[in-house]
Order: sequence, then structure tokens, then C-alpha cells
Amino acid sequence: MLTLRHAVREWLARFRPAESTVAVALSGGADSLALTAAAVAEATTVDALVVDHRLQAGSDEVAATAAATARALGCRSVRVLPVEVNGPGGMEAAARTARYEALGGARGELPVLLGHTLDDQAETVLLGLGRGSGARSIQGMAPFDEPWGRPLLDVRREITRQFCADLGLAPYEDPHNLSPEFTRVRLRTEVLPLLEDVLGGSAAVALSRTAELLREDNAALDEFAAELLVRAEFGGAGLSCAVLADAAPAVRRRTVRAWLLARGVRVVTGAHLRAVDDLVAAWRGQGGVAVSGGERGTRLVVVREHGRLTLARATG
Repeated sequence: MLTLRHAVREWLARFRPAESTVAVALSGGADSLALTAAAVAEATTVDALVVDHRLQAGSDEVAATAAATARALGCRSVRVLPVEVNGPGGMEAAARTARYEALGGARGELPVLLGHTLDDQAETVLLGLGRGSGARSIQGMAPFDEPWGRPLLDVRREITRQFCADLGLAPYEDPHNLSPEFTRVRLRTEVLPLLEDVLGGSAAVALSRTAELLREDNAALDEFAAELLVRAEFGGAGLSCAVLADAAPAVRRRTVRAWLLARGVRVVTGAHLRAVDDLVAAWRGQGGVAVSGGERGTRLVVVREHGRLTLARATG
């Protein structure tokens, strides 16, 4: 029991030293249930937010049970948030989007604690490796990515289950968590157990440690990119190709990515970055690079003109 309380206590001391009032996202599963109990024990005040995805019959009853447990544990307030799950990317992505939108709208000014564990972190790193989109995709989840707090990233999932058992709490077992149609479930039930067996039980811990180290490296590279962006923007519209060309490729591409996102490009893929980078480092007079974004009937295109990268709108 002390492991979870210490984890929450350390998170609060690091990220909320002056005011330890928080919200907790409670699904009723073991991880979020254990987190809620530990937060009530360690924080000044806890508000529980229960998202009902309404994907299964009886989901309202599951949400009501989680809400009742939160009240019994001592949460100051409890809100059930029904959502509609639809949109691109499949059910997993749509449910995640709906969940975060509901939590963001209900939290007020409070940070929201999420029950992601070390095991979830390991799964996230493996998913990032599968996408092959660079260090940013395998740096995993941060302990605090405002307003989302994750105090349990160093805690194994088995500990949250034991914590619930010690308190006499009965977690909800979501059948989706065992459905092999979801990639994350197969990673959890097939891939990670195999890695643990091959590597002697250290795979999840090693993946989590890798994520932490990469977050530190990425933070440093982001600082270098921010400095380069200031220099590359000096002297006119867009970015100076000469200034960019002198930088290391990793820093240059981060700079271009930040510049694109700040100008309304919705998603910057690895293919986008490589093609735009060629406009700087492998210039042969090639045409512009279409990127996502733009109003209906238009698209955004990165072009090189007079030695500078600019973002233009094209129809069609």
C-alpha cells in the first residue's frame, strides 16, 4: 500500500507543492481505483471524474458503481461524464479523444490524475517503436503534461491490483482489455510477456527507463530547436534555408516541425519532415511539399523561394 501512496505523495510534492487539490479520472478499473484511494489519502482534496463511454450495455451501472466507490473513499465531489465515441482512427482512438475532451471540460482549473502505470508506459513505447516516427514517439508519457498528471509511471500494474485487494475494493474488469482486436491488448497479453520471458523479467522496466531518458534528450533538443527557430525566422517571412542548413539534421527537423505546427498544420509526419528537409539540405529546384491543414478546398504547401521556406495555400 505504501508504494502507491509514496508515488502520489512524491508527485504532489514535485508538481503541486502549494496546492494539492486534484481531480482524478476514475474508470472503476484497478489502476484508477487504486490511484483514487491513494490520492484521497495524500492530497488535500480530490474530485473524481468518471467517464462513461457507453460502448457496452450496462456501462451506466459501471459508472454509477465507480462514482459510489469514489464517494465512499472520501472524494469531495464526483461527476459522471457520458460521452459519444465516434470519429476517425478506430474505436480506441475515438474513445481516447472523447475521454480527454470530457475530462478537460470538467476539470475546471485542476490537474487531472490518470492511472497510467509502468506497464502502460512500456506498451506506449512499443507502440511508438512500431510507428517508426522517431524519438518523440517512443519517449512515452510524461509524469505531468499539463493538465494531465501520471503519478504511477514507476508502479507496476500488479501493485495496483494488490492495493485494491488490501483495501477490499472490487475493480471493474473491462472486457475490452482482453479483446485481441485491439493492438494494445495484444502487446499487453502477447508481446510484453514474451519479452519478459526472453529478457528475464526486465523488459517493461527497461522500456520505461528508455522512455524517461528519451524525454530528457528530447527536452534538450527542443531547446536547441527553439533557439534555431528564432535565428531562422530573422530577416523575412518564413525560415532561412541557409541558417537551417548549418544546423544538425535532428535540430533542423524539430525546428521545421515546430514552425509548421504553429502555423496551422494539423499533423506533421516523418514523411513530411523528410521532404521539407530536402528543400533545405538537398535542394535541386524541386516543387513544394503538401502538408495537412488548410481550409476546406485548400491545402498547405511548403515551398522554397529566394532561399527561404514559406507556407502557401493551394486550391484542390
